[in-house]
Amino acid sequence: MTEPLTRSREQEHEQVTGGRRVPVTRACRFEFVKLVSQWRIRLLVLACWVVPALFVAGVSQQSTLPVDTLFGRWMLASGWAGPLVMLGFAGTWALPLLTSVVAGDVFASEDRLGTWRHLLVAVRSPRRIFVAKAVASLTVLLSLVAGLAVSSTVGGLLVVGDQPLVGLDGHLLAPSDAAVSVLLSWVCVLAPTLALAALGLLGSVTLGRSPMGLLVPVLVSLAMAVAQMLPLPVAVRVALPSYAFISWNGLFTSPQQLGPLLIGIVVSLVWAVVATALAYVLFVRRDFTNLAHDGSGRRAITVGVLPLVGVAAASFAVVAATTSATGSGIEQDKVQRSLATAFAHLYRMQTDQLNRPAVTEARLKATASCNKGSVRVAAQGPGNDWRCVVTWHLPGVEATGQAIYQLDVTPDGRFMADGDGPKEVNGYFLVRTPDGDAPNPLWQFDGNVELLDTTPKG
Repeated sequence: MTEPLTRSREQEHEQVTGGRRVPVTRACRFEFVKLVSQWRIRLLVLACWVVPALFVAGVSQQSTLPVDTLFGRWMLASGWAGPLVMLGFAGTWALPLLTSVVAGDVFASEDRLGTWRHLLVAVRSPRRIFVAKAVASLTVLLSLVAGLAVSSTVGGLLVVGDQPLVGLDGHLLAPSDAAVSVLLSWVCVLAPTLALAALGLLGSVTLGRSPMGLLVPVLVSLAMAVAQMLPLPVAVRVALPSYAFISWNGLFTSPQQLGPLLIGIVVSLVWAVVATALAYVLFVRRDFTNLAHDGSGRRAITVGVLPLVGVAAASFAVVAATTSATGSGIEQDKVQRSLATAFAHLYRMQTDQLNRPAVTEARLKATASCNKGSVRVAAQGPGNDWRCVVTWHLPGVEATGQAIYQLDVTPDGRFMADGDGPKEVNGYFLVRTPDGDAPNPLWQFDGNVELLDTTPKG
């Protein structure tokens, strides 16, 4: 719809209604009531506020834990691990599905029902309609995300308890520090969630009653998740909104890896603003007199896809120009440093659990030497063929200790270290702790390699 036509319709409606304007707040409340009156939205709200608690409580009582997910191996040791396991699942599956159901259908439903004329008569302004629908869908999404976070946290704390949490570099987070980091992690993933919601609004506006509009957030999220699994350059990886679903793990290291997290949040917010603006422009220019309107594939490409491709290219250029990271970001010195740091922290934990003389990380002087497959293969990039030897020195002991680890490093920088001897150091055995028997902390543990070096070039 053109701008003059929009103004003429607004003036005509003012003459019919005596010049009374419908407040935006009333329109937002009306759209919110329309959303929550749908059975599928009510079912989602109930599921998000109940199912995570049941899931975390159930898994925390099992002997087999989801060790393939971050913090999954610590679900029996700390109640704060549960919401982080749920966060990893939500970022990959739950949040894209929620944004599709809520934001991806908020405009398309009016096309299917043929109710645009009635809505325009009641609200008068396409601008107000867009704002009301966007605010209502955002409110519902925030309540769903809050439900996932609160429910999983309550379930973990009630079943396991408020114990310290082992970070991704092996250091212990006090319950208060763990609570703050968990809260910040859930707050940070709101940025990529907003980006997916904005893509849902854009797809709903652009594709009309076509079911493809409903699938836009899921398809985009799936494509970005696949991209994060591929050996792409780190600058390309960070330039995607999906990186903010991963980079929250930097909050659980010491010192915290905030650079990649902040970049991921900024990129996500830029995508959210651009996609929302595109959806707004398309909506207010729509010709509502055409009852056969069913979206436009050509317009979806020229107005929807191409600008977002340009945003991704610009994000990549900015990240590449302002950081010194090259290639995959997984380099030999980074892996060695991360492994040695985690080993030192966990060795101190093992010492306390076995009631041995206390030792600090500084006095251990742990170092690691890693190669990838063989000396003929460059020690960089992801893979499950990393082999490392950790060396440390106990005070008062002349001989140095050595432990061998096999590392599986994923493209997103996470690694799982598997102890390969000596068995009395990093083999499997149970350690008696105040909270019950637990596996040797040096046997298998997760770590994190910071892919992005945020130190400016030059």
